[in-house]
Amino acid sequence: MVEIEVRGTTVTIHVVGGHRLLSMRDSITFDFRDIAAVGPASVDMRPPWVRAPGAFFPGVIAAGTFRGKGRKEFWDTRFDGSGLQIDLEHGEFTRLVVDVDDPGSALLDLCRAAAA
Repeated sequence: MVEIEVRGTTVTIHVVGGHRLLSMRDSITFDFRDIAAVGPASVDMRPPWVRAPGAFFPGVIAAGTFRGKGRKEFWDTRFDGSGLQIDLEHGEFTRLVVDVDDPGSALLDLCRAAAA
């Protein structure tokens, strides 16, 4: 589970609870202008094959950094329908797939920040 904080044009994804240990990361920060697309994450999505570092138990949890051909993604999801997919350009990661308490509210917050 993560919390999303938007301050000006900076977005910070804070990893909370035991997921910090599984994903081996406390937070990710990027510029709002790097967001290419954002939307709900499909429950049948799967991360790229190479996990470094992190944890993956199929259908249960994906937490950590995953790499694929030309991709570096951060995942923190339990595949329960509360995930957001954030595609990025020009940053450390190409995609973030993260669970939030209220996906609709988080999506609305990101859209409001884009409009400001």
